[in-house]
Amino acid sequence: MRFVAIMKCLHSFMAFPYTTVSFSFLIRKYSTKTELLQVPKRYLGQPSPFTHPHLLKAGEVTPGLTQKEYALRRYKLMSLIQTEFNALGGGTDHAVLFFSNPTVYMTNDIPFPFHQHNDFLYMCGFMEPDSILLLQSKPGLTLPAHTATLYVQKRDATRELWDGPQSGTDGAVALTGVDEALPIEEFKLVLPRMHDEGVTVWLDSTGPAHTFLHSRFLKPLMESITQGKKSVRPTQHLVQKLRLIKSSAEIELMKKAGHISSYAFIQTMHSSKAPVDEAFLYAKFEFECRSRGANILAYPPVVAGGNRANTLHYIKNNQIIKPGEMVLLDGGCEASCYVSDITRTWPVNGRFSAAQQELYEAVLEIQKSCLGLCFPGTSLDSIYHHMLSLLSKKLKDLKIVQKGSQILKDTRRYCPHHVGHYLGMDVHDTPDISRSIPLQSGMIITIEPGIYIHDDDLAAPEKFRGLGIRIEDDVVITEQSPMILSAQCPKEIYDIQQVCGM
Repeated sequence: MRFVAIMKCLHSFMAFPYTTVSFSFLIRKYSTKTELLQVPKRYLGQPSPFTHPHLLKAGEVTPGLTQKEYALRRYKLMSLIQTEFNALGGGTDHAVLFFSNPTVYMTNDIPFPFHQHNDFLYMCGFMEPDSILLLQSKPGLTLPAHTATLYVQKRDATRELWDGPQSGTDGAVALTGVDEALPIEEFKLVLPRMHDEGVTVWLDSTGPAHTFLHSRFLKPLMESITQGKKSVRPTQHLVQKLRLIKSSAEIELMKKAGHISSYAFIQTMHSSKAPVDEAFLYAKFEFECRSRGANILAYPPVVAGGNRANTLHYIKNNQIIKPGEMVLLDGGCEASCYVSDITRTWPVNGRFSAAQQELYEAVLEIQKSCLGLCFPGTSLDSIYHHMLSLLSKKLKDLKIVQKGSQILKDTRRYCPHHVGHYLGMDVHDTPDISRSIPLQSGMIITIEPGIYIHDDDLAAPEKFRGLGIRIEDDVVITEQSPMILSAQCPKEIYDIQQVCGM
């Protein structure tokens, strides 16, 4: 059984494009526990296989993701650190830190629903606030050999009375499969080692996820850095490399998010009988997502009727959409830590006018052409330039821009955003990864061309003024054809009119 587990891990690891490793090295350095620790038979600070068997199977930390998958992520990170540091000619002792998010309060003692920091979550699956994950190189061994320790809040009866169950150290180690879990107060005991000049500290340099814990524990270390006595290496670019390529388990979770959102769109389209309040469509979309298994919406949705669709990040969602107007809904859900991001535009009275149909068909044709370029070796930037080329031609054909004008400048005015972005645990996932790199199998992107014509644009034909259209799908890059995660969400004119007229 142990050999089978190692072979499975090897197959997953070899699919990762940034690191290569020999089979013998993997057997020697990577191991998984042959027996799972018994998860406490009580409620923890997050769902467990014992309390939520409808969500998690034995051995899963979060729905669909096992202890082995999280352990492999940590192993891959330490391998990347080894590769990067070897190139710099550095030492062998490393301490890698990830901070959870804190609880954020709406007012006084009323908290917002907690949402974990995604890098911390990606590395261990622990979903409670006020925690630290420490990955340490093993003395006398080279990376990627390491230990993983979670520092968590002690169980407190008074706090549990008000805020609900806590995992404690026993629950944290049994659920996540890390090597050890200790009370957060004991983190100070490892700090002296981090001040050693021979130890390289790695953490997110973009800013502390948890300002209180950062100040409480790392202030002296930060002072040493400021004085030039010690340097800290950033982790975010390495974690983003890992998050960029999705495992088969992650793709399954994103299929689920795409499926939920697609059916929420169908029900919302069906409910959009003019006149209709944008707030109603917002509420309908959220209800349909959550009733189908979403945890939350992935972001505040854009529900923009009429000319408001030309405000790209319109989220007031408080106006009445009149008969004859279209609505642009840009929305998605988060299900089991992974998100969807879909946009559809449709007429609230169920039928496109001639001008609406003409402009919509132009955007749809461009979007389909861009989807056809979603294969390994191309890039988001190259697809973007393809979109601009097609869009320029369409705008000329529709007489929205004139021949001989500054075509590229005008085209960007009518579509001021990129063709897409990376997608995963965040909506704009892995933001530091360039959109110029070649796409690889396992990446997930969005494709979302649009045309936006303000109602006061006197240069455009009058029939198009006030129309804003965007069509967005979520796409998995594969070695074969693109896998469209939002394929069940209607976008053909006939299908939209059928749904709206049901």
